Amino acid sequence: MKTMTRLFTGLALATALGSTAAWADQPGADWKVSKDQAEATLKGAGYTQITKIEADDGHWEGEGIKADGKQYEFKVDPRDGKVVKDELDN
Repeated sequence: MKTMTRLFTGLALATALGSTAAWADQPGADWKVSKDQAEATLKGAGYTQITKIEADDGHWEGEGIKADGKQYEFKVDPRDGKVVKDELDN
């Protein structure tokens, strides 16, 4: 009986972990700014390295390092390419 419980628990856990990728946000059909374009905009805004960028909550969002060597959080509007959040990461 313990073996069956472990088997079903393992299967449930594997299914739950495997399905989280399906829940990740995807760029919308109305997004005019690609990930590469967002990165280029961020480089123009002083970022020397983008450490993370992903589609999340209707924006390109992530983290990067600026010339001062500090880590910042950002959001880029995917419709017009403007940086709408640019804050020091605490």
